[in-house]
Amino acid sequence: MKTGHAVTIRAIILSSTLLLSLPLFAKDKNDILVMKNGDRFTCEIKGLSAGLLSVSLSYVDGNISVQWSQVAHLESDRLFLVQTERGVVYTGKLSTSGISEDPPIKIQLAATPNREVEVAQNKIIKLSQTSEGFWQRFNGAVNTGFLYSKGNQAVQYNLGSQIAYNRERWSGQASYNSSLSSNSGAPVSTRNQVDLGSMKLLRWNNWFYAGSGSFLQSSVQQISLQTTLSGGVGRYLKNTNRASIYVLGGLGWQNVGYTQNPADQGTQNIAVGIVSTEIKAFKFKKTNLDVSASLLPAITDPGRVHFNTNAIYYIKLFSDLSWNFSFYGSWDSHPPPTLRGSDYGTSSGLSWTFGNR
Repeated sequence: MKTGHAVTIRAIILSSTLLLSLPLFAKDKNDILVMKNGDRFTCEIKGLSAGLLSVSLSYVDGNISVQWSQVAHLESDRLFLVQTERGVVYTGKLSTSGISEDPPIKIQLAATPNREVEVAQNKIIKLSQTSEGFWQRFNGAVNTGFLYSKGNQAVQYNLGSQIAYNRERWSGQASYNSSLSSNSGAPVSTRNQVDLGSMKLLRWNNWFYAGSGSFLQSSVQQISLQTTLSGGVGRYLKNTNRASIYVLGGLGWQNVGYTQNPADQGTQNIAVGIVSTEIKAFKFKKTNLDVSASLLPAITDPGRVHFNTNAIYYIKLFSDLSWNFSFYGSWDSHPPPTLRGSDYGTSSGLSWTFGNR
């Protein structure tokens, strides 16, 4: 019965994510794109990420990706969030003055339509569609995986989803990751994690402050709910079309509840420090790597340390569809007696992006 309820809940979450994404797709394709070799397209410019400009053509099923460095000219009346290597973000419409080896990109600022700024093409690392409308600012992804073995009646599946809401100086993100493993002769193991976060750029280049909340359930560690709330200041160490790296430091609070109640559980409400990092690496048309990790040394329970990490490696298949290999893990250096201090695993499956991602 518990397994059936878990499957139903995950199916509802996945269906809701897909339905919410549908209004994002129907848009006119009247942008102009000219490549350095002379190819010209009338299209919809979707966005720029990892050195790839994603566009949609009316006569092509799905999106195509072109090298940003090979773009000679573009024009679009859509609103875009434009991020530069220095961490400066603009909102506006895009155009170039003409075809050249390195055309500066003109941005007609949305806040002051009569003002334009110019940014060197090779200094722009990210473009994403935005809108005055609320729903058009969302983007995200859905990851799935499934494994079945008849020999020992083993079933394993994973479901993950990410969604982001972006504005010029701030953004918010939410992610949900769930895994279930079952085989004959062993109890069903489940792991569910929800992460919420927001960040706001500071006045100084590539500096930001951020806040986050994490909620974890793990049957392997017999954690009924682990709540972590934190905030801090971070900086991008590298932010280009090939890689993105940031570090963040701050303070937080953590509460852990267990399904069992041993006589000596130790301190379960603790103040913690936090040091976290995220590393993203990109390779044209082929692969993406995304690794995040956080170290939480306890302040009020000296010697106790929590460590969490998530890594996912994408291999692009076509359009918005990729194959992924992922790893997750969480460790507690001083778990309650008789309980496990770690939970980790791997999965593989399909990934699909939606919206302006």
